[in-house]
Amino acid sequence: INGMPDHIHILFSLKTTSCISNLVREIKKSSNTFINQNELTKHKFEWQEGYGSFSYGFRELDYIINYIKNQKSHHKNKSFMEEYYDLLKENNIGFEMQYLFD
Repeated sequence: INGMPDHIHILFSLKTTSCISNLVREIKKSSNTFINQNELTKHKFEWQEGYGSFSYGFRELDYIINYIKNQKSHHKNKSFMEEYYDLLKENNIGFEMQYLFD
């Protein structure tokens, strides 16, 4: 897990019988509660509605781990929005720009 002020990256292995949306919902719910109960921000904390999820192959694991570890230096050259847009394009995922970010 590593992140920036406007997003986080979490790498995990998930059984094929598990549902990603359930996991994301629980991560958001529990972290939201923790952040607000412990007053870790000046304002009430809330996650955005959506999320992005990408699968990976075993051979890509070291690359992805290093990519997540180096978020701070990586985002000196590319914003989160640029990064997400590029990931969608690189993986041939169709999208409409007006629905990506609020």
